Amino acid sequence: MSIRIGILGYGNLGRGVECAIRQNPDMELVGVFTRRDPSAVKTFGVKAYHIDCAAGMKDEIDVMIICGGSATDLPKQTPEYAKIFNVVDSFDTHAKIPEHFAAVDASAKESGNVAVISVGWDPGMFSVNRLYAGAILPEGNDYTFWGKGVSQGHSDAIRRIEGVLDARQYTIPVPAALEAVRNGEAPELTTREKHTRECFVVAEEGADLERIEREIVTMPNYFADYDTTVHFISMEELQRDHSGIPHGGVVIRSGKTGLNKEHGHIIEYSLKLDSNPEFTSSVLVAMARAAYRMKREGMSGCKTIFDIPPAYLSLKSAEELRKTLL
Repeated sequence: MSIRIGILGYGNLGRGVECAIRQNPDMELVGVFTRRDPSAVKTFGVKAYHIDCAAGMKDEIDVMIICGGSATDLPKQTPEYAKIFNVVDSFDTHAKIPEHFAAVDASAKESGNVAVISVGWDPGMFSVNRLYAGAILPEGNDYTFWGKGVSQGHSDAIRRIEGVLDARQYTIPVPAALEAVRNGEAPELTTREKHTRECFVVAEEGADLERIEREIVTMPNYFADYDTTVHFISMEELQRDHSGIPHGGVVIRSGKTGLNKEHGHIIEYSLKLDSNPEFTSSVLVAMARAAYRMKREGMSGCKTIFDIPPAYLSLKSAEELRKTLL
């Protein structure tokens, strides 16, 4: 019996989920649900429905994967749809996860559904690797480096500046900081010492380039705390050289063991992603399998990656996992 999946929202993430489902033979995609005119939505073959049709298809969907944005969509949509479906989302505003969890947990417990939130690569895979490493090496320090990769939120912030037609922003780890951590030096690093930001900007003809650059490098919460480089390029160059959405990074735990803490250890988990949304989508699909299995076992409420046994994510049976991976 296949796990029946619905996709709510059909941007880069939703399209990635549709592709990922094709690689999981225990799943079938029931439909895509969108706020747009469904007739104008081009999927890879599945039917598109207006979002208002979702609730009426409750009995046809085992897990709804919610692919909206963290700023305004998921805080409303995930609690709302957890009243109807088992759900999975990729809410990634770290500081607001406890608040989001509480809202979703109340809805999911009331309906008896399972909701898995904040899964992707960070939060998500990076989070669980920080947990494992910290549990194994309690005497130590965590370090997370992001990039080199495109930050979609920071790119959007640049595009909102007057005179900017389009932009891409890359987050880049500082090599010296990364090397010091890998060498076990356990440095104390400021925000500026860990990452730099590089911006490629297409400006309107005749725009004040000095003003645009100044607004970028002094922008609070985005660039002011980093060493930021701005390059002005043509639209042709942007489309030719910066059309992808790569990302990645590393999580490192530097710790000590021994009676006198005389032995040093480094645990490192790294990702290098050609497509940030497609990788995140693949994590969401694996988590949908876990949500389905937890529901079948009678669980309910909100869950994070910390609450999910690894075996629940895999296509393989417990016997196969013991034989092939243990």
